[in-house]
Order: sequence, then structure tokens, then C-alpha cells
Amino acid sequence: MEVSRIRALRGPNLWSRHTSIEAIVTCSGDECEISRLPGFETRLRARFPALLPLHGTRHEDGISLAHAIEFAALGLQEQAGCPVTFSRTTQTVEPGVYQVVVEYSEEAVGRQALELAEALVRAALSDTPFDLAAALKALHDLDEDERLGPSTGSIVDAAVARGIPFRRLTTGSLVQFGWGSKQRRIQAAEIDSTSAIAESIAQDKELTKKLLFAAGVPVPHGRPVKDADDAWAAAMEIGLPVVVKPQDGNQGKGVTVNITSREHLEIAFKAASEFRDDVMVERYLPGHDFRLLVVGDKLVAAARRDPPHVIGDGKHSVRELVEEVNRDPRRGEGHATSLTKIRFDDIALARLALQGLNADSVPEKGQRVVLRNNANLSTGGTATDVTDDVHPEMAARAIDAAKMVGLDICGVDVVCDSVLRPLEEQGGGIVEVNAAPGLRMHLSPSYGKGRPVGEAVMDTLYPAGDDGRIPVVAVTGTNGKTTTVRLITHLLAQTGLRVGMTNTDGVYVSGRQTDSGDCSGPRSARNVLMHPDVDAAVFETARGGLLREGLAFDRCDVAVVTNVGMGDHLGLNFITTLEDLAVLKRVIVQNVAPAGYAVLNAADPVVAAMAANCPGQVIFFAADPHLPVMAAQRAQGRRVVFIEDGAIVLAEGEVKRRLALAGIPLTRGGTISFQVENVMASVAAAWALNLNWDAVTEGLRNFVSDTDNAPGRFNVFDYRGATLIADYGHNPDAMLALVKAVEAMPAQRRSVVISGAGDRRDEDIREQTRILGAAFDDVLLYQDACQRGREDGEVIALLRDGLSGASRTAYVDEINGEFVAIDKALGRLQPGDLCLILVDQVEEALAHIAKRVAEG
Repeated sequence: MEVSRIRALRGPNLWSRHTSIEAIVTCSGDECEISRLPGFETRLRARFPALLPLHGTRHEDGISLAHAIEFAALGLQEQAGCPVTFSRTTQTVEPGVYQVVVEYSEEAVGRQALELAEALVRAALSDTPFDLAAALKALHDLDEDERLGPSTGSIVDAAVARGIPFRRLTTGSLVQFGWGSKQRRIQAAEIDSTSAIAESIAQDKELTKKLLFAAGVPVPHGRPVKDADDAWAAAMEIGLPVVVKPQDGNQGKGVTVNITSREHLEIAFKAASEFRDDVMVERYLPGHDFRLLVVGDKLVAAARRDPPHVIGDGKHSVRELVEEVNRDPRRGEGHATSLTKIRFDDIALARLALQGLNADSVPEKGQRVVLRNNANLSTGGTATDVTDDVHPEMAARAIDAAKMVGLDICGVDVVCDSVLRPLEEQGGGIVEVNAAPGLRMHLSPSYGKGRPVGEAVMDTLYPAGDDGRIPVVAVTGTNGKTTTVRLITHLLAQTGLRVGMTNTDGVYVSGRQTDSGDCSGPRSARNVLMHPDVDAAVFETARGGLLREGLAFDRCDVAVVTNVGMGDHLGLNFITTLEDLAVLKRVIVQNVAPAGYAVLNAADPVVAAMAANCPGQVIFFAADPHLPVMAAQRAQGRRVVFIEDGAIVLAEGEVKRRLALAGIPLTRGGTISFQVENVMASVAAAWALNLNWDAVTEGLRNFVSDTDNAPGRFNVFDYRGATLIADYGHNPDAMLALVKAVEAMPAQRRSVVISGAGDRRDEDIREQTRILGAAFDDVLLYQDACQRGREDGEVIALLRDGLSGASRTAYVDEINGEFVAIDKALGRLQPGDLCLILVDQVEEALAHIAKRVAEG
């Protein structure tokens, strides 16, 4: 058994909408059927009793070791507390080779679960030990490290509930919501509109108090101190009891309250100094510790915080009582759980001493033993929800404090007897104002009901009805993808939108190229969705990226499928048939938004059948309006796009709009049929997006298939009275379309310059020259710069083989080098001839042709 090619599918993919780990598992002999491995399943279950019953995707499937790894990887994550449910194992066309797919909630956890699953299966095979407890602990700990904390998680959950997309930008709490120009960002419970100045003020406790005092908000008197002696002097000035805390601190770190002696103060000063150099002493306000949460200009939650404590039972020591409390499953380390474990340190021991106790003392039954005076959850405290009890005047003071500092989300710490009365009436005060406050005390209080604080934050970021999305168009197919992507982008730009585009030529934002090369995968698409100057996005969605990572988005507004042909990398990555390819291509259709559209080629039965998988609506396009699919769609009053009397017609019920082909230069008056199809698909997408009709008409009129708008896509040049056509076509279907287009153009003699992509099947490479041999007089073969795994001369030999028995070709030559081949072809041209140049290095080849044309 061998596990290889492990991939993370980070978006909707061939298998499901779940994020998943995909691996290739190769089994041999009896490993393909575990029933032939005596005692294996018994040993496997002995090591992992919670393992679900093993079964195949279909009833007739045999159960292999690959299936065992699948169920083990899923089960280990489930037992470690991860919310995962989906897995699948599929046998490939290669005997003994399986694709195993297992859902993950955190990628690192999914990868580790797969490794542990393999180790578990190998242990069962060899009858060696497997430490299940250690494996589950490792997964659980990794999951706690990787997943979002409760504060950030609650905001993300609120976004998901509203359909707002999100993306973690770091392994921490920096998250982007929305796409493009509608994006917003948070860092834990701090939003992007909060200024660095406001955060800086909140961190400076002394400055905060001055500003609040100036605004008429009650605050305790105090001052910064230089050392322990100065701290004691300040305490004497203020009057005991006092509070010692870092001047710039958070989460209650280094804070000690209700200090009544110099000894206790010196311990407190040392504790505060461990966190910050700047320490302050302020008057201790008697009463309870309350946290009021302000979001925007509203008080959204309030909680009373009680310091960590235990209740004596007359039998157990303080240390034992703390250990018992810490066994509560709600308590953990850090912020992943709703409560934090109580810890013993110098501050806890000092607080015990003030009560005449130590760690080994046995408190009387019912005695309340306080381990700390400050009540932060991060130091082991508890929280009781009091939101409904807050007096309006107290809420107003909290909102005033947040505004004075300038915080959009603010945790206001108040000390007073009760929240039922105004602060001024009871001598209470605001002791701190916190940026990025923890939310877990409000989400899961120890007592009382949780509050929807994540929803409140999202309502501040996005008003009701705004899902943070920009229009997204995904385009796939065998041929025509890049031209269609470029034309849709052009039509969107005509309406004034700033458009981000990815295709096989690069990444473009508002016409400016930001990346080069083949950028038709999800990584480039994600970069566009992160760009703040993008109002709409159009993505060429190639098969390779879909297989490697899945989609870059959870859903799109429009999915365009131009066609599905035999030449599209069949034989790679276990995609071996047209049906396999169609299942892969339809992923974008399956992920159309409910209010969106799939734009499908009705003339391609494989594409037309994808309509059944679309959650939204469908627009069919085809030159022939009488195709059964088109006729049925029209009869139901639904949208179709077709050709009639020299015009593109958009019909819905009795309503029709017409676009004369004579006014669309890309189609050369309707003579280039594949460009007509590209225009129909693009116009249908514009219709689905409800673009301004005048803008669409103007966009079609001024879009030209030149080297700027559509490099390598039927670019036409005039060279000494002959016609040159440069195109990036590289599969049999593209050859058929190009031949049809060329035959519609007058020429005395036709020649073609061609190479072949080495990663195509042998029969696909031969088929290209079989097609061209029937339509061109001269064929010049050249070898690509990159052979993509082939030996030198192997591709040219296949191309020449395809020309055997050619009905028209009289001249064949083999050239070493693309530019040399182009020059030789140009040298043979006479006025009135036509030469089709199938370029490999698109940008360089077009520049070379342009140079030769300029030289005349």
C-alpha cells in the first residue's frame, strides 16, 4: 500500500462542496479486498473501536485498504471533535489505484488525520500497537491551535449565516469578509475602520482616563508609577485599597485589585512589571466587576464577572478543590473554551494569604475562597449575563466612553454595586476601555443566556441585505474560454465597473496586467477577489486548477460552459472520457447562486445536460433556434440566444432583442462561426448580469480580436498582400473550428504552421494534423519550446503520422524552432495566400509576427 499525491481541495470541487483532503492510494493483490486479509478488520477495530462500518461508494464495490484509510481519517477527526461528515473512495481506471477524499474543517488537521489513518491501517496490517489516545490528543490539540477562537469564530459564523464569504488571511485571527471592493477585514474583535490612534489610546490606561474624565464619565483616580516604592507612595496618596496594573495591558494580565498592604502591593507591582514596563496605581472601587460590550453606537451585551474561586467542603484542600473545578470540560487553556482553568501563581497565593489560607489549607464547608481579585475570564473567572438589567444611563456612559476613545467595538469595564442604577448614584466608575475585547463571556456565559454579539459585529460591517459579494462569472469549456472571458470583461467594463480577470494569459485588473503566465486556476482567482479595486470578476476556470484545489469561490453569479471536446487533456489525472470531463466542467454549474444563471451551449449535448445540475436558472445559446433543447426552452418562455437573419437574437417569451452580426467586428460579419458562439455566450452572460443594453451594444462594437484584446485568439494580420492568422488552438476541436473559419476566407493557397502539446494523448496529436491535412496545401511542423514530458522529436513524429494520406497537403517540412518556422512560412507567401500560425509562446510569437509585418 502506498499513499501519494496528497492535495487540499480548498473550495467546491469534483467530489463535493466540502473542503477536503484528496490522496491517491495504491493497493496490490489482497490489499484491494480486505476480506482476503484474515483478521485485518478485527485488528483495525481493536485499535479504533469507534470506526464506522467499512463500505464502498456502490454496493458492488470491493472494500480495499484505501476504504479503511478513508473511514479512519474521517473517524479520527470526528473523535477529536472536528465537525466533518463527508468522505469517499473511488477506484480509478488503473487497477488497484484509488482516489480517497476526506472532508476537513482545518487543513493541517485533515492532513495529519490522513497520516494517522495510514499509520493505523499499517499497524493493523502488521499487528503492531497504535496509540489511539495519543493520536486523538494530537489531532484535538492541533485543531485547537488551528481553528478560530470563539470571538473571531462567532463573527465568522454570523457572516456564513448571512451568506457573506470569508477568507482567513493568516493562521491567526485576521479574516477578510466579502470580495473585491466590498471587502472588510477584522482582527479578532477589531474591525478595519478602527484607527490605530483609537487602539493606541485604549492601550494607554492613563490617557484613556483623562479623556473619559474630560467627557464627564466617572473614572477612578490614579497615576503612573516608576517602581515599587513609588507605587506605595501613590497608594498612600490615593488611599488603600488600590489596584496595580500595566499601563498598557489587556485580558487582565498583570492586574491585581483590592491591595491593602505593602507586601501585597510589591507582589502586584512585580506581576504587572512582567507584562509592561509602565505600571500604574489607581483607587480601588468596591463592588462587582461588569463588562459592557459596545458595538457601533449600541450596547449589545453585558456580563458580571466574578473572580476565580472555590467553595470549601471541609474535606479537600484549596489545591484539590481547584483541580476539581479545572476538570470542568468547559475550562481549558487559552481562549478556545468558554472558561479558562484557574491557575496557582504568586498572585493567587498572596490572595489566599490575605484570607489566612495557603494552597494546602482545607476550607470549611460553604466557605468561599477567592483565588484572584480581578475577574477576567482569561485568569479563570466566570461570567453571568446581565444585558437585560443595564440601566439606560449606564449604557449611555459606556457608549460615550467608546466614542471618546474612537473604538467601533469596545469592551467597557465597570466597577459598581449594580447595573440597575446609574454609575453616578452609586459611586462606581469605568476602570478600563478595551479594543478587540473578548466575546466569549457574552457568547457562552457561565450563567444566563448567550448574546448574538457576532451578528452585531456583522451588522456593523454590512447593513441588512448586503452580502459583501461582487458579480462573479466563471467560464469553462474546451475551446473559446479565453476569448469569452475577455469579451465578458470588456462588456462589464463598458458599464463603468472595475473588472478583475484571470485567464491563460495572466491576471488583469481594470486592464492592467498584475500577473503573467497561465493564471486560470483558483490561486489567481483568489488574488482577484482580494483586490480592493475590483467591482466584478471574470474567471477562466481550467480543469487543472479544479482538480488541484477546487474553486476559489463558494458560488458564482454566472457559469458559462462553451463546449466540451475530446482534446482537453484527456488521460491526465484519471479524466479519461468525455463523460469524466463533463462531470469536472459542470462543477461551476453546480455552484451557481440560486438567483444566478448557467449559460450553456445547447448545440453540445454534453453541455446542455448540465442544466439539470444548476441550482439557478439557465440560458441556452446555439446558432440553430430549432434544436430540441432550444425549442423546449423557448416554449417555456425561458431565455435563449440564437442566430436569425444575420443577427444574434436574445429571446424570452415574446420579447426579443437583436444584435446585427455586421456590427460585431469579432465575428467578421458572422463568417467566423466559433467567434459567433463566443459572442453569444458573452452576450448571454451580460444578460444574466442585467447589464445596461446600450453599454453591451457599444462594447460589442468596439471589441476587436487583436493582439491587445485577445492575444493568440484568431489575430489577423496583412503581410505583403497575404493574410496571416495567429491562434493558440491546440486540440482537435479547435482545429475543426479554425478550418471552418479559414475556409470562409478567400485564399489562393493555404499554409499552416503547427506544433503539438506533449501532454496530449497520441491520438489527439495525430488528429490535429489529420484535420489540417484536408484543408491546407502546406504544413510546417515545429517542436514546442517545452515538450511536457516527451522525448525530442516525438511530438513532430506524431504530427507527421497524422498527415499520412492527407487529401490536400502537398508540402510538409519540419523546422527546429517556432520563430524559424514562422519566418520560413512567411518567406513562402505570395499575395492572396493565407497562412494560419498556431503559436506556442503566445506573447513572444505575436511580437515576432508584428515585427515581420512592420518590416513589410
